[in-house]
Amino acid sequence: MTAEPVAPILAATHVTRTFDNGRVRPLVDVTVEVQRGEVLAIVGSSGSGKTTLLNMFGLLDSPDSGQIMVEGAPTSTLSERSRAKIRASSLGFVFQDSLIDPRRTAQENVALALLFAGTPLAQREQKAAEALDSADVADRAHTLAGDLSGGERQRVALARAIAHRPPILLCDEPTGNLDDVNTEHVFALLGNYARAGAAVVLATHDLGLARQSGRVLSVAHGAVQQW
Repeated sequence: MTAEPVAPILAATHVTRTFDNGRVRPLVDVTVEVQRGEVLAIVGSSGSGKTTLLNMFGLLDSPDSGQIMVEGAPTSTLSERSRAKIRASSLGFVFQDSLIDPRRTAQENVALALLFAGTPLAQREQKAAEALDSADVADRAHTLAGDLSGGERQRVALARAIAHRPPILLCDEPTGNLDDVNTEHVFALLGNYARAGAAVVLATHDLGLARQSGRVLSVAHGAVQQW
């Protein structure tokens, strides 16, 4: 008996996105599916469209045509309020710049994200501590973020992104400001999160890092190709 195909947790179906009245066409009729448990790397030169695709996956941007599916649900006709709810519940984001508040401790930064995600006050401290532990930075929980190293700040940013356990983690150049040691550390943590059952999508210019992913997509001239 043939097994039923597993539905992707995230998908772009025949997506086109243009800018400058159609003169710039980073994505044209692109279809991509992402499964639970995988790390998908998206590579391409600057301006190729990899960040555009990531932003549409994160419901931060909308395609001109086509459909973005999150956990099997279409999103193209949703209101911004509904899209924000999906971002808060189903998506986690890590960016090249950690974007954490240097005046707050590591734990306070993570707890603040949990507040925005709607986590009850009684659970925030424990969930923040668990996330910091998952990101290998529990020992810096009560240190001001401004006193952390670059690698530590990025791990706190990762803890903040996964604290509410989103099934989809989107990362835009998450190791772009890190040295080789910290790059490998952060990438290993992303792999751990995927193995726990989430989908991790990583936009990167680092081809060596991309090759360590489960799957690599290259974006160029509006099209997407799999390596």
